[in-house]
Amino acid sequence: MLIEYNNVNIHQTDGEPILTNVNFTVTEGEFIYLIGRVGTGKSSLLKTMYFELDVFEAEKAIVLNHDITSLKRKHIPALRRQMGIIFQDFQLLADRTIRRNLAFVLKATGWKKKDEIEARIIEVLAEVGMEDKIDKMPHELSGGEQQRIAIARAILNKPKIIIADEPTGNLDPETAEDIIRLLREISQTGTSVVMSTHNLPLLDKYPGIVYRCADGNLEEVTNDYNKIKMEFD
Repeated sequence: MLIEYNNVNIHQTDGEPILTNVNFTVTEGEFIYLIGRVGTGKSSLLKTMYFELDVFEAEKAIVLNHDITSLKRKHIPALRRQMGIIFQDFQLLADRTIRRNLAFVLKATGWKKKDEIEARIIEVLAEVGMEDKIDKMPHELSGGEQQRIAIARAILNKPKIIIADEPTGNLDPETAEDIIRLLREISQTGTSVVMSTHNLPLLDKYPGIVYRCADGNLEEVTNDYNKIKMEFD
């Protein structure tokens, strides 16, 4: 089990409750969607998984074999190295090439040998179909290309889990579908993907486990998310 939440209560930093009695699990290779209207707690739930938002109330809150209700800050960097995190605004370093963006991450996570760094960069860019963009600057790429680079960055250290917060939010429908397909393929290699999205039509094409945030609760709706889709149309 990569993530196990039993009766977790999630609050904003000011103490305002967001989600109550959350029950949520992630195991190896799963592809999980979080759906729900803006402000219902999707991003907050994801933030607890990568330690940007603390959990104080829980029967059980385990991420990568660590109890996050008592997690010491010094352990967070090592745990984050087992994760890939993707945002809708890409968050690439604008002042350096794609090669140097990825090298920066590898060096920051302990890689030292130049030939190994170079080989890994080429490998991940090939996986996302971006090897010919290695010496481009971020501003020279389209939004979809930048998001592919962000995915390449997320898989550099062969993470156990990828957490993606609205990764298609700034993309056109065709490009969004390409990104979902790529993440689905990554999950089939054994890396779990947990993704929040408003792009509900893609749930039909690329099915996975579906949870909905609504009215302060999290509910698994895998078997009837088509009904949920109609509510958002």
